Amino acid sequence: MAHDMFSPARPALSPDLMIRAYAAGIFPMSDGATHPGIFWVDPQRRGVFPLDGFHVSRSLRRRIAKGGFEVTVNRDFRGVLAACGDRPETWINAEIGGTYRALHALGYAHSVEVWMDGELAGGVFGVTLGAAYFGESMFSRRTDASKIALAFLVERLRAGGFQLFDTQFTTGHLCSLGAIEIPRAEYRRRLQLAVTSPADFFAVDRRAGDEDGRARA
Repeated sequence: MAHDMFSPARPALSPDLMIRAYAAGIFPMSDGATHPGIFWVDPQRRGVFPLDGFHVSRSLRRRIAKGGFEVTVNRDFRGVLAACGDRPETWINAEIGGTYRALHALGYAHSVEVWMDGELAGGVFGVTLGAAYFGESMFSRRTDASKIALAFLVERLRAGGFQLFDTQFTTGHLCSLGAIEIPRAEYRRRLQLAVTSPADFFAVDRRAGDEDGRARA
């Protein structure tokens, strides 16, 4: 996949710098968990989830209906972040991970967790800015756990009035769930509209009277 990468001389990564980068359509990556370097990525073709086009397969619907799991929001952001970075190949190094933790403390970064048998089974985390949600990474320790997290996340974004779900890139797995690629110019047009529009990541919880962001199944 064609994308532009650049590594200019830079200050230390910070929440403010990260937010400004997202608003401009770029995001940071590293070559590994222990690699100190960071480069910025500006894909020529961007992956997005149309919020009205997320595909819930028949088997996933059956799995969700079967229950036996609990979905929470921001209960274990650090655990989700650590699980997403605990892979042989990861783009999350210490500086990037620390900045996401800082963004979470400031209310910009959120996780959706799926618990099975009292253990963290899967999850997804990302960053919100206006009505844009930037999906960063997800993981699964049990079958379908990350898909369940995504399904609940999409419903949350719809309920909160979000306009853009950015996946950065696409994979076969994401495409099977409805992700598509759009040109950089189109992405930036959608991005500008989204980041300047209001949205509420916790709207679904307020409507349900659940301040803890829990959804049991």
